[in-house]
Amino acid sequence: MNAKPDVLIIGGGVIGVCSAYYLAERGVQVSLIEKDEIASGCSYGNGGLIVPSHAVPLASPGALGDGLRWMLDPESPFYIKPRLDLDLIRWLIRFVLTSHHTHVEKTLPVLRDLLFTSRALYEDLSKKAGFEFGYEGRGSLLVCLTRDALERERKETRLFEEYKIPVSMVNREEALELEPALVPKIVGGVFYPKDGRIDPHRFVTGLAEKAKNLGVQLWTKTEAMGFDFSQGRITRVHTTRGDFEPKQVVLAGGSWSPEVARALKLQIPIQPAKGYSITLENPPVTPKLPLLFSEARVVINPLGHALRIAGTLELAGMDFSINSRRVRAIQRSSTKYLSGLAEAKVLEIWRGLRPCTPDGLPIISRVRNFDNLIIAAGHAMLGMSLGPITGKLVAQLAKEEKAEMDLMPLAASRF
Repeated sequence: MNAKPDVLIIGGGVIGVCSAYYLAERGVQVSLIEKDEIASGCSYGNGGLIVPSHAVPLASPGALGDGLRWMLDPESPFYIKPRLDLDLIRWLIRFVLTSHHTHVEKTLPVLRDLLFTSRALYEDLSKKAGFEFGYEGRGSLLVCLTRDALERERKETRLFEEYKIPVSMVNREEALELEPALVPKIVGGVFYPKDGRIDPHRFVTGLAEKAKNLGVQLWTKTEAMGFDFSQGRITRVHTTRGDFEPKQVVLAGGSWSPEVARALKLQIPIQPAKGYSITLENPPVTPKLPLLFSEARVVINPLGHALRIAGTLELAGMDFSINSRRVRAIQRSSTKYLSGLAEAKVLEIWRGLRPCTPDGLPIISRVRNFDNLIIAAGHAMLGMSLGPITGKLVAQLAKEEKAEMDLMPLAASRF
């Protein structure tokens, strides 16, 4: 055990593992601790889509309008579990105040650049990493069942065109040519040529093994219990498997990051948003492309031997219970777009907690209170898409290199 690494990373999901990999590439001595197993949280069962098409932040007028309409419907794509929680109330106030066009205009280019840079890193890793993680970058197809939904998506494509994000509207015949597995009653959709897909669990565990080969020490079943700190520096990290005295600490704990940060007297405005996925075994219909269903807010990832259906955003706190009603709603809505899914065998029903900031941007930054702490958290539904670029930026911060993009919009101090 290296109790005095250059960097100690807290969190073994895609953000922590990517950070470990890019740090190790630079010759940094890294230890990573994870309270469970590598890729046991959202990195395990998420949709697995790489989506430069999702450059519009969660905090936007459209999301706010849909959220207000859906928030009390337990079967809707977005649901808030009613409860008295001051952190949630503060988060919702910030979310509402941020969800305006000016904010979208300011943050969309930031997310766009992060997403496209991360996609290029995935391309690079698929060629040189030395392990297979199912990467395909042939695009994704968003599908609409109604004219109203198609018109709503058309308005968003105009925004994408303005910000030079490749996109094209397709009519019914063009959509069916791109994806013959769709039901004939669709009315059209949007093709995003730069989107892609991976097998998320294979990617994170494979990259963790690659990082281990570069010298990273991986400590699973190891939980951060507290810190010693003095004069603006963390001096010791107490864990369930002994103490560490790192030169620097990276907090990449996803939805657990606020709880860990409280031991440092820090407040991070992240709310856990529960999402679900259903993995089907050898379904009778296997799409060629990743699919996004407009009205249902559900995504489909063909995993070769299986098909993953993922969706919903449920603000219910650190609640790991499975809401069967919401799972059935995802299954039911997806059968409207693809036939034969109802008969397929369910391999697994999964849920995970996505870490959401109120402005829709992740935190990738040092903090004022501690010279040797970097926070990398709050990626919401884009954790998998943004994993590689976040890891590279964390490595640049830790090495005090010039970051390849402006990190001010991602600073923890903005809250």
